[in-house]
Amino acid sequence: MLKSSCVFALVIFFAINILTFGARSITQELTESILKDPRNDDHRKLLHAFTGYRHRFEQSPNFKELRWNLRNLKIEGLCELCDLGVPVIRLLLELNETALIDEAVSFFCKEYKLLDEAVCLGAAHEYISVVFQVVQLAPLTNKQICALAFECQPQRDFPVFSWNVTFPDKPKPTPQPPKPPSPDSPKLNILHLSDIHVDFLYKPGSQADCSQPLCCRQGQPAPGHVGAGFWGDYRNCDIPYWTAEAVLKYAAAVEKADFIYYTGDLPAHNVWNQSRSDQLYSLNTINQMLASIFPNKTFYSAVGNHEATPCNLYPTPNIKTDNISWLYEALADSWIKLGLPEDTRQSIENGAFYTTLIRRGLRLISLNMNYCTSDNYWLVINSTDPLGQLQWLIQWLQYAEDHEEKVHIIGHQPPHSCMAAFSWNFNKIVNRYENTIAGQFYGHAHSEEFMVFYDEVDNQRPVSMAYIGPSITTYSYLNPGYRAYTIDGDYPGSSYWTLDYHTVIMNLTASNMQNTTVFLTEYDARDAYQMNTLFPNDWNDFIQRLEKDIDGPLMGSVYQYSTKSYQNGTQCDHNCRRGLICDFKTGRSEDPHACDSVPPFI
Repeated sequence: MLKSSCVFALVIFFAINILTFGARSITQELTESILKDPRNDDHRKLLHAFTGYRHRFEQSPNFKELRWNLRNLKIEGLCELCDLGVPVIRLLLELNETALIDEAVSFFCKEYKLLDEAVCLGAAHEYISVVFQVVQLAPLTNKQICALAFECQPQRDFPVFSWNVTFPDKPKPTPQPPKPPSPDSPKLNILHLSDIHVDFLYKPGSQADCSQPLCCRQGQPAPGHVGAGFWGDYRNCDIPYWTAEAVLKYAAAVEKADFIYYTGDLPAHNVWNQSRSDQLYSLNTINQMLASIFPNKTFYSAVGNHEATPCNLYPTPNIKTDNISWLYEALADSWIKLGLPEDTRQSIENGAFYTTLIRRGLRLISLNMNYCTSDNYWLVINSTDPLGQLQWLIQWLQYAEDHEEKVHIIGHQPPHSCMAAFSWNFNKIVNRYENTIAGQFYGHAHSEEFMVFYDEVDNQRPVSMAYIGPSITTYSYLNPGYRAYTIDGDYPGSSYWTLDYHTVIMNLTASNMQNTTVFLTEYDARDAYQMNTLFPNDWNDFIQRLEKDIDGPLMGSVYQYSTKSYQNGTQCDHNCRRGLICDFKTGRSEDPHACDSVPPFI
């Protein structure tokens, strides 16, 4: 094969892969352009390239509309280009001709103008060696790798990605939906913190609309542009340390929390140039701040995708060229200092998941959801229940059922963000143990969401609830926020289900204008949504109300709250609202019929 042909093929392949990283450099103008003509072939290709690494684009208020508008379209063109690159990569790796790979990478990063060159080279340095190992080791054909990478085929079409958990030989008990407790029964209060994303290099007055995925760190704003605000910025910026500190101090003073759910993502979004020492600094500094602001409070923690470096990449034990023990050992030390018992250490060090009792009859199970997402490229090599985490979950849920305990599950990524086999197996587990699981709590989305799980046989019967809490970071176009839950309390026979919650936000615009933090309770769920209780049947009824009046004011409020009041309902049209409702009803990824009942696109 001629050298020039190899370089050309590699440039094409690298362009496809690096575009997935460059999703964070999408301008709002490009987003609006795609929205105006979403079925345009170029826009369609760009969209699917972006979705491989989509944090910034996913925060766009129009992302759900785009995703649901385009979910049935094929992208054979991208897969054909990928088909050109993968065999070349495999051949060059066999021949140890990595100099050609470096040449192609350097050429692309220099010539491709949409991406900042430093970001492009940094991303290549962080990720490309892993991509090449996956290409070498994955038990997939060239076409299968490309089809999987660009979602040309459902994951369930691949036998290598199809697997099933096993359950104990014990019959499922008769479902017993939760019932409202007596008004004077004890209650517990949970503070939920997620996605802090402190940027220790945040610089007030700096350029907030830069060409890099993360801004507000350097440079002067262009003429006519406003620089980064003191307390933070709605644009593509994380929050400064002092803003995170102010939010947490406010929560400590106002919320009477009995304990805290803490669902991951501490470092900033400069994922192209992070090191292990950077991540450990973020972990230790932020957790020391938490310990000082919330003395004598127990934190029940879950690990996010940003704690690792490279971001998202959590190697499994079969990967011999990398390991994650440096992070898991640090997490164990830090989480135990934040209140976890010492007997959780071994499980945390093994896989960053654990279980412990919170109260008499209430068990906490913290999952490492990084072993479920396709963003963790290592899973392309082997995604079958990594570390046996789901089998471990079944064992503890069975233990809880046998001992009449209720269980709260926490994690970072919600289950519908997972690879299909994991997501569908998780749904089976939730179905089997619906009497035991009293709540699920996740983060990652940055926006506010909820998710209803339905019975696998009777898909109209809701069986479980998941709450997806807001981010403390503003990234991107969001106010900082947190959520506080009131749950059925500590007494014999308690259901430990969520009874109500409220969200508190910091009004960033007012805070920057007044040069002081401005906090407000954004809404109380039962009052705002006119609900008597917050059990699965109530949320299902609520979704039906939204579906019947999808363009009405209540759905507008739901959208506004999802953005933490950065936007209001007038900025989410019919198709945008449909996408949001679809997410509320989708507990499984690649579920083709989850949203059949939602009014169609117009």
